[in-house]
Amino acid sequence: MLLSFLRLGMGLCTAARQRGVACAAFACLSSRSGILKQEDESLMLIHKWKGAGSALTFAAGILALPLLAQCEQEESATYSQEDVAEHDSPEKEVWVSYEGGVYNVTDFLEMHPGGAQRLMMAAGGAIDPFWAMYAQHKTAEVRELLEGYRIGNLVGGAQQTYGDPYANEPKRHGALIVRSQQPFNAETPVEFLSQAKLTPNDLFYVRNHLPVPKVDSESWKVSVKGEGMRQVELSLEDLESKFKKHTVTCTLQCTGNRRDMFNGVKSVQGLEWSAGAIGTAEFAGARLSDVLAYAGLTEDSLGEVEHIQFEGLDSDISGTCYGASIPVMKALSRQDDVILAYEMNGQEIPPDHGYPVRVVAPGITGARSVKWLARIIAHREESGSHWQQKDYKSFSPNVDWDNVDWGSAPAVQETNVQSAICVPQQGQTVDASDEEIEVQGYAYSGGGQGIIRVDVTADDGETWITADLSPVHDRRNRQQFKAQPQMQSYRFCL
Repeated sequence: MLLSFLRLGMGLCTAARQRGVACAAFACLSSRSGILKQEDESLMLIHKWKGAGSALTFAAGILALPLLAQCEQEESATYSQEDVAEHDSPEKEVWVSYEGGVYNVTDFLEMHPGGAQRLMMAAGGAIDPFWAMYAQHKTAEVRELLEGYRIGNLVGGAQQTYGDPYANEPKRHGALIVRSQQPFNAETPVEFLSQAKLTPNDLFYVRNHLPVPKVDSESWKVSVKGEGMRQVELSLEDLESKFKKHTVTCTLQCTGNRRDMFNGVKSVQGLEWSAGAIGTAEFAGARLSDVLAYAGLTEDSLGEVEHIQFEGLDSDISGTCYGASIPVMKALSRQDDVILAYEMNGQEIPPDHGYPVRVVAPGITGARSVKWLARIIAHREESGSHWQQKDYKSFSPNVDWDNVDWGSAPAVQETNVQSAICVPQQGQTVDASDEEIEVQGYAYSGGGQGIIRVDVTADDGETWITADLSPVHDRRNRQQFKAQPQMQSYRFCL
């Protein structure tokens, strides 16, 4: 059972755990500070690398070097593209170029957050096309970092102009709160989350790691293979005709939902999500367990299979696709309802959400529900992708870039309790003469465990009231709540 408390008052609080009971993060509204805070245990590694004379934070991508404007400084040394190409290994040093500059990044190889092998993809060449894809690295901090490795200028100045990998992105609703344009990431305005049980497709949060692939549903197929199984390829028509259509209403949530609250305590890596990186929709498609059985996965195979890996059609310039995996017992469980969805809220899956087919894994963090599905692999090992091995893991607050051991922590699957106040909104002034104010919000638990109670206080925990929970047909979904704490003589500014 999961017990969710929402507290209006204080700053950072901790999530208490007991046998059979998990306490949620508290949502806090202080009458003294007048600022709403909502904080809980961190699911995110605090990514901070100290170097080049300053503490730098940045996201891990295909190359964790910065995308920079050319530094306005004079360099006496000049190099040709042929000179750069000769330095393509640690033995010969690793050089890269960017917009007319030449950089020796040999010493940065082992510090690269995505691993040395990703940095080596650009060894002896330009990082321009990589950073055309990972435009979120255009920051002053990473500019300073890259310039620390500069050794000269490229003969002839800036290199060729590269095509825009985001040229064919779909249109998005103007109400979405954009956190990143390339790749596109945006969240739902929180007031919608407290008003409707289902989040409209156009307002459903978007979490993309790479450009949205353009997929022809007529030619699309998903490959299914694994130990002791026959390899099959299934079209969209196959999924619709060979397997019973199964509908599941479930909540999906980005692992970083509400991350912005941590930055008030310590700077953290990743998009600054507020409380809107979560949504509930009605998905329909084929059960994953039925598809695996069709390909020959049986109980006799389970000794050889521990994970079901997924790969999407979204890829970077090297051809590396987004990938993730879930435990095989989750994939096979009829109760967990993992499906290959081709409908969302009664419509075909929108491009931003995985058209034509995506994985939907209820109760599991959204990073494992791979979009634009291309391959399913039953394997003894979990996915080897960057996003499974070196992202979406939970570490102690004392872990930093200089001491992180990625292999010491498991990949996040089920998530902690989340709770948030949606109404009143942050920045909204509430008049105390109303005596009462209706507080609305949501509480959610991963793993298929339901929320049993939400408690609200308006006086720093001196008194509490129990909020009313909306009915929920499936406890895997977020629950909306309402409460009317006494305001007494306070005036609150959220």
